[in-house]
Amino acid sequence: MNLTEADVQKIVSSVMTNIEKKLSDTIPTVSAAVQVEPARQAKAAFGGDHGVFDRVEDAVKAAHQAQANFVKNYKLEDRETMITAIRQATLANRNELAQMIVSETKLGKLAHKLDKLELTAVKTPGTEDLKTLAFSGDSGLTIVEQGPFGVIGAVTPVTNPVETIINNSIGMIASGNAVVFNVHPSSKKCSAFAVQMINQAILAAGGPENLVTMVKEPTKETLDQIVAAPETKLLVGTGGPGLVKALLSSGKKAIGAGAGNPPVLVDETADIEHAAKEIIKGASFDNNILCIAEKEVFVVDSVADDLIYHMMNNGAYRLDQEELEQVMSFALEANEKQVARGCSLDTKRVYHTVKDWIGKDAMAFLNKLGVNPGKEIDLLICEVDFDHPFVQLEQMMPVLPIVRARNLDEAIDMAVKAEHGNRHTAMMHSRDVDNLTRFARAIGTTIFVKNASSLAGVGFGGEGHTTMTIAGPTGEGITSARTFTRQRRCVLAEGAFRIV
Repeated sequence: MNLTEADVQKIVSSVMTNIEKKLSDTIPTVSAAVQVEPARQAKAAFGGDHGVFDRVEDAVKAAHQAQANFVKNYKLEDRETMITAIRQATLANRNELAQMIVSETKLGKLAHKLDKLELTAVKTPGTEDLKTLAFSGDSGLTIVEQGPFGVIGAVTPVTNPVETIINNSIGMIASGNAVVFNVHPSSKKCSAFAVQMINQAILAAGGPENLVTMVKEPTKETLDQIVAAPETKLLVGTGGPGLVKALLSSGKKAIGAGAGNPPVLVDETADIEHAAKEIIKGASFDNNILCIAEKEVFVVDSVADDLIYHMMNNGAYRLDQEELEQVMSFALEANEKQVARGCSLDTKRVYHTVKDWIGKDAMAFLNKLGVNPGKEIDLLICEVDFDHPFVQLEQMMPVLPIVRARNLDEAIDMAVKAEHGNRHTAMMHSRDVDNLTRFARAIGTTIFVKNASSLAGVGFGGEGHTTMTIAGPTGEGITSARTFTRQRRCVLAEGAFRIV
C-alpha cells in the first residue's frame, strides 16, 4: 500500500488525538488537599515560582525537600499519575512551547519542534522501565531493586532545551528523584515556562511541588554551585565535550551525553531512492541541529551519481563549486586563535561554524546566495573531498557534504575517521547483512540505524523509546528511568526465610 504525505499526516493526527484523550481520561482530579499543602509550604519557604528560583541554593534545597517528601509519602502508582499529568500538559501546551523555543533560540523549524515535543510526551518511558530482579533458592531470597539517587543536577542544551527538560523530568521522577536544571542561557525563558508547567501538572495530580527546579539566570557559576552542592548526588549533562569533561571531573557520579558527527554510508546494494529520501528526512529535520542527524555521506562511487540524482528529485538542492565557496565564506570562520569551540575540544580545527548560521533554514542560505530554486528546499547538498571542513565539523546546518569512496572498505575507513571517536550515531543503507555488520562493528556507535533516517534511532519512525540524552561518552547509551537509579540488593538469608 502506498501512502501519501497527506495520508501519513492524517494517521499521525488521529493517533495523537487518541493519545490525548487517553491521557486526559486517566488523570485524576485533586481530591486530597493535604497532599497539596506541603508544596505550598515549600514554595513559601524557598521563594520560588513553581520551581524557578533566583538563587541556586534555594533551587537545590527546595528540590531536596521535595524529593524527601516524594519517596516517603508517595507510591509508585502516584509517580505514574504525576508523569501522566506531565505528558498531558506537554501535549496541551506544545504549540506555545514550540513557538517559544523558536522565538528564543532562533534555531530549527516550528513544525519539527512540535514533533519533538509530541515524541518526548508519548515515548519517554515512565515507571514501567523499572525492573526488580529476584533470586530464590535454598539459601534464601535476594531482591535487586532500583532506587533513586536523590537530587540530580542536570544541564540542558540550546538545541533541544524544553524537550530535554521534559524527557529528563519524566525519567528522573519515575525513578524517584528530584532534579535541578542549569539550562542553556539562550533558552532560559522557554525552559522556565516548561519547569513551571511540569510543577503545576504534578501539583494538580496531587504531588509535591519543586520536584523539578531551575535557576532563573543560569551561568557557568550557577552550574558550579549545583555540581558542588552536597544535596546533588548525580550529575547529568547533555551538551558538548567540554561540559561532559567538567562533570566527569567533579568527583560525583556523572552521566554525559556528548557531541556527535554522525556519518551515513551507502553501498552498491542499497535501495538508492529510499536511501536518498531517508537521508534527506534525517539531515533536514529541525535544520540539522539534532546531534543524531546525518552530518556527512560516504557513498560507493558506482552508485554516487544515482544517489545525488534521487536526492535532487526529492527536495535537495545541489550547490555548485562557486555556491559552495560562497556558503563557506559566510557560514564558516577561520580558527585563527587556535581555540576549541562548539562540539569539539580540538584546538587545531581550521574552521568553526558561524553561530548565526547554525540551525537556519536552507532557504535562508539560498536567499543569501541570491538563488531562487522555484520551490521550497529543505536541504543543500554538495560533493566534496574527505578533508573538507563540512565533513570534519559537526556544523549543525542544513548543508550535507557527500564524499565518494572507491569501495566499501574505503567508505568505512573514512566514516570511522569522520566520526572522530564520539561513538554517538551512524547510519547505513545496504541490503547486505554482512556489510551492515562490518560497519556497525567498525564504528561502534551508541546508535546504529539501518536503512532508515537517523530519527528512527530515537523512536521517531522506529521501534523503541525516545530520549534527548544519549550518553555515549559515559556508556549508559539511550537513557531512561532506570538510568537514573542506584541498584540496591536486599537479602533475606536462609536462617530467616526457608523455601518450601
